[in-house]
Amino acid sequence: MSEPPVASTMTFWEHLDELRARLIKSIAAIAIGVTIAWLYRQPLLAWLTRPFVLAWQSDRLGTKATLHFGSPAALFVAYVKLAIIGGCVFALPVILYQLWAFIAPGLYSKEKRLALPFVVSSCALFAAGGWFGWRVAFPVAFRYLLGFSGQVADSALSVTPTVMIDDYLSFVGRMLIAFGLVFELPIVVFFLAIAGLVNHRHLIRYARHFIVVAFLVAAVVTPPDVVSQLLLAVPLCVLYAVSIIVAWAVGKKTKSDTPT
Repeated sequence: MSEPPVASTMTFWEHLDELRARLIKSIAAIAIGVTIAWLYRQPLLAWLTRPFVLAWQSDRLGTKATLHFGSPAALFVAYVKLAIIGGCVFALPVILYQLWAFIAPGLYSKEKRLALPFVVSSCALFAAGGWFGWRVAFPVAFRYLLGFSGQVADSALSVTPTVMIDDYLSFVGRMLIAFGLVFELPIVVFFLAIAGLVNHRHLIRYARHFIVVAFLVAAVVTPPDVVSQLLLAVPLCVLYAVSIIVAWAVGKKTKSDTPT
């Protein structure tokens, strides 16, 4: 049986000081990440726009893929937004570790040893979700949306897309974060199961409700086409099934650790 957490002798103000220290370290990590992202803003933008460029070329729109900005300062602001998004992603391991370090004093000794697996697995799943969105969902979504452009049937009218860089970064940033957070579901269920708040029976019981929620979330986050919604909702449902297995494994392990 695990040793109970040691009773904390910290006062309320000492807890606030601890929280402030963790926040300062997290903000410093974000600042460093933003600086790195700013220095590599053009390669980062080239990577982020690759699905858009490929979709543009596949639709044979006749010109080179182009992003526009509507005012002299708009491109600078867009690059700042890109650097902030990239900096937060780069700083994610530090942020997660600081979060764990803040709550660790209230955990059992066995649970404290999960710090490194928690940080590594959370970052890996977030990266996997972002990569899935960039590699699978974005090309499909852009091909579908850009497919509405071109020559209008039985007329001399041609519809040409004019995509603003700020709108593009907002759209892609929201999608990347959504896919990254969706892939964190097994980690969330793992810790809820450890805390005894959920088990595999609960998850199985509410599976049908979750499927409805998954498609509602996908409808809100993704572009208004069925394919993009499926590309988010289906992985979310698969991850929910994985979470059921995780909750079952945690519950089985907890029972085996309980003294008879």
